[in-house]
Amino acid sequence: MFEISRRDLIVGAAGAYAAFGLDRPLAFIGAAQAQTTPAAPGFKSTKVGDLEVISLYDGVWEKPHDENFIKGANVEQTKAELKAAGLPDGFVPIPFTMVAVRSPSGVVLIDSGTGGQTGGPKAGLAMQSMQAVGIAPKDVKTIVISHFHGDHIFGLKAKDSTAQVFPDAEIIVPAAELKWWTQPIDSIPAPRRGNAQAVQNTLQTWKNVKPVDGEADLAPGIRAIPAFGHTQGHTAHLVSSGGKQLLVSGDITNIYSLFAKHPDWQAQFDHVPDLAVETRKKMFERAIAEKWMVAGYHWGLPNVGTISKDGSGYAFTAA
Repeated sequence: MFEISRRDLIVGAAGAYAAFGLDRPLAFIGAAQAQTTPAAPGFKSTKVGDLEVISLYDGVWEKPHDENFIKGANVEQTKAELKAAGLPDGFVPIPFTMVAVRSPSGVVLIDSGTGGQTGGPKAGLAMQSMQAVGIAPKDVKTIVISHFHGDHIFGLKAKDSTAQVFPDAEIIVPAAELKWWTQPIDSIPAPRRGNAQAVQNTLQTWKNVKPVDGEADLAPGIRAIPAFGHTQGHTAHLVSSGGKQLLVSGDITNIYSLFAKHPDWQAQFDHVPDLAVETRKKMFERAIAEKWMVAGYHWGLPNVGTISKDGSGYAFTAA
């Protein structure tokens, strides 16, 4: 049985909150509830035309229930939806799942994971998952970033350091996202200043970072699609090959069994909640109309499939 000390649990909860750019401490679950088997590294491969798209599992944050987590739903409603989806309801399980696109020209990562530096004690499995599928850091030629919350960018840097894990890769970031997080610290809402400082110590100073504006081609078969709301510069990525498309949606939703089923629910991690809801609906409607597959960062494994209308919300069907 995997056991977590009270100290580790408190540190893990605070670190998990930092994953979403917030400094405010969390309530934490008791030791008895925390005694669960740790998640294992894993991956799942999908073909998009001639491209291999690999979902890389980076672990899970077992987030304590909190009445402030969702605007539009209380804890009992949240538990009911988790239970209906076959998920644990004693906490909110928030997984982290990166995407790698492998082609003859090399590997493109879409986001970099937690780096084991945020997301709680069960996060940080991405490197093991990469190793399991035969991807070494030197194989990564390009990294495209959806947004700058810690669970998406801390995998770029070594623990307790600003040294790069992928120093030879080009890191492509949304220009609007870089601009927001690198404004003067006192201009940023206080709960997000710690994350902003981390951005300013790394991505703002590294020479291999390339900001790109708006909808644009970033690498062969990968196009940036602005999807603002979760953060001011949040960006999704469309992978295309052989007439097939996959929308790597980033954090357009958090857990699909909550926020795709109820697209009007607003997660406390969203910087601009009303815009996040509008973007969620628009992007899902576009995916349905264009017959795109869709992947989500916080959807666990499998995280690639299709979205369809389901009453007032949407349903995800794994590929």
